[in-house]
Amino acid sequence: MAEGDPWSRSEVEAIVADYRHMLVMELNGQRYNKTAHRRALQERLGQRSDASIERKHQNISAALAELRSPYIRGYKPLGNYQALLFEVVEAVLLGDPAFEQVAVAAAERPAICPLGVDFASLLEGPPSRVTPSPVAGVGEADAPAYLRHPIKRDYVELEARNQALGRAGEQLALAYERDRLQRIGEPGLSRRVEHVAETQGDGLGFDILSFEADGSERYIEVKTTAFPKATPFYLSRRELERADTAGVQFHLYRLYEFWRLPRMYALAGSLRAQLRLDPVSFIARVR
Repeated sequence: MAEGDPWSRSEVEAIVADYRHMLVMELNGQRYNKTAHRRALQERLGQRSDASIERKHQNISAALAELRSPYIRGYKPLGNYQALLFEVVEAVLLGDPAFEQVAVAAAERPAICPLGVDFASLLEGPPSRVTPSPVAGVGEADAPAYLRHPIKRDYVELEARNQALGRAGEQLALAYERDRLQRIGEPGLSRRVEHVAETQGDGLGFDILSFEADGSERYIEVKTTAFPKATPFYLSRRELERADTAGVQFHLYRLYEFWRLPRMYALAGSLRAQLRLDPVSFIARVR
């Protein structure tokens, strides 16, 4: 087996099983050594280089993100993986009862707004686009996820129902906005920032009413995950419509790795050109 040859099933099964071990430990809050894992894999796989193993770990992260599952935060998703890898990820990793138990617990774990966050370093750039890979026999790589493959357990949706996590994320974004306005010399505007999801309800299409330096309004929708940066998230039709109508006044704040060290990226304006939107559900009525 040469370095450039396609990975065999036994090789893919070995690296997915090793990835599963690390991911379960990470979701449990246990420490592990990625370098030691890679070296052990190299001994087992023989011809595979450290760089090749690293890329394959990133491919596994991309497959898990497509399957709306948590992935290892240190392995940034990398698309264009072989269909065999996707198949093994579903069977070996997502089919494992230990992973199921710890991933459900992670998605449902309650959270509280942290104190002492350095707001000056909270904001980062958005993740780079990950090109999805086609799954054998289904068609184009950009086809919606629900057409390419079924989702056994949607951990993204499960986490989205975690009200304590969502509320903690909104509270952190609220504190960030007040701090931002203070830092630009607008304490009066800072005091006017309103958590409208709490004061007026969830039907507005945004969670926080804030302001720009000139006093114009900023509408902020907050999406929070305890999982890594490229984890997908759900948007409602109302949120998309608000982004369309509000234009540059609309901001989406995506908080991620909330348990560990919360960070955030932001998108402004209409979201349709900035996100890959897959329709996943419809409200149906008899005609």
